[in-house]
Amino acid sequence: MVFYGEIIVTDYEIAALLLSLKVSFYAILWLLPIATFLAWVMARKQFFGKSLLDAFIHLPLVLPPVVIGYLLLISMGTQGFIGKWLYQHFGLVFSFSWKGAVLACFIVALPLMVRSIRLSIENVDFKLEQAAATLGASPTKVFFKITLPLIVPGVISGTMLLLPVAWGSLERQSVLCLTFPVKHKLSHWPCLTLSKHLVWKLKLCVCALSLSQFPLRRY
Repeated sequence: MVFYGEIIVTDYEIAALLLSLKVSFYAILWLLPIATFLAWVMARKQFFGKSLLDAFIHLPLVLPPVVIGYLLLISMGTQGFIGKWLYQHFGLVFSFSWKGAVLACFIVALPLMVRSIRLSIENVDFKLEQAAATLGASPTKVFFKITLPLIVPGVISGTMLLLPVAWGSLERQSVLCLTFPVKHKLSHWPCLTLSKHLVWKLKLCVCALSLSQFPLRRY
């Protein structure tokens, strides 16, 4: 038990917060390359079915949270058509595990992160990339030397959106992690029983993280 002034934070709450940070870290680790690739494809490529792919990426924004959690459970569970194959060949289990929370965070944050990075890529002057290509730079080198440094604010903005949005995906995570051990529950679960002052301080922190991404959009 730790005392912060008049606020008492138990070991249970600290463990829950650390687990939430762990879940967010792994979600960001998977989101950054995948969201950046999808954003680049949507911004720079023209192909058949692009509108369908765009709609599929943004689907988690319009579906009810419990529906998304249920779809993840029946598809990524040990008896699901994807989860069963992953379990048999790689031993990966998403249902009733912290990995399921990572998956839920990934799904809910993907469309927001893709949109943020895509807008940044579309604002990059395509002539800069063409000039680098005419000077002999390969497409990979053009991306890492020209495009990526210019879209860093969009990447940071999308990453900052991950924490408040993913941590707030309570319904999606609860479906996958319904029997998760009590000592390993995510930080927003024990917040339901925290003191009123600590709850408000946590809410202010989340609001600060959300608002901090607005100045980045100016660049």
